[in-house]
Amino acid sequence: MAQPPLVNFIIAGVQKGGTTALFDYLGDYPDIALPDAKELHFFDDEAQDWGRPDYGAYHARFAAATGRPCGEATPIYAYWPNSLERIAAYNPAMKLIMVLRDPVQRAWSHWRMEYARGVETHPFAWCIREGRQRLFEAEPWGHHREVSYVERGFYGEQMARLYGLFPRDQVLVLTSDSLRRDPGPALSQVRTFLGLPPAASPLARDVHVGQEMAYPSDLTREDIDHLRQIYAMDADRLAALTGVRFS
Repeated sequence: MAQPPLVNFIIAGVQKGGTTALFDYLGDYPDIALPDAKELHFFDDEAQDWGRPDYGAYHARFAAATGRPCGEATPIYAYWPNSLERIAAYNPAMKLIMVLRDPVQRAWSHWRMEYARGVETHPFAWCIREGRQRLFEAEPWGHHREVSYVERGFYGEQMARLYGLFPRDQVLVLTSDSLRRDPGPALSQVRTFLGLPPAASPLARDVHVGQEMAYPSDLTREDIDHLRQIYAMDADRLAALTGVRFS
């Protein structure tokens, strides 16, 4: 017999958008059940038999969740093919939270992370131009877990897919700037979205600050203009769908 859904909300995107901070803040609330670690990577697991998925190991990551909103945060879900569809099959009533960040700054932060980890060795300017060809050699075609600096920033496309699978009242869109500037109102929105009463907000704090080191690239005006042009049509689509626009 299929196991009934246990998880009823997911922070599904975006990488480098503030999802770690949001997950960390939500951990301060005793009336929200979270797993023992961020990024469970269940719905993007290509080793899973998605014809007959086994949710047992997934549910085991959530201890004593009964009676509380139960959720996780894996920001690749909004980007990775079929992840949102798998979530919808698991729980059609799932509530999804998207934390969006200026896609240019997101790409830059993503590159810095991969370079600091030693995954990336090429300069940023090459990665957002010629380096995009690497995704066409990846599996699944056109997607990559590490070097998808540009592709993860097409939020309009991601939100259209999300709204095609879930009613709008099951989706909450936040921005990383609002969460960073003053987490109180954003966390209040999340609690209302999850059907919880108001509660005191945790104090603002820095979470998961990027590593400081000597990087071989700077974010140049040419890079910014190049990415703005790439994102122009998608930015219009995002604004039409959500009202969010990054300048």
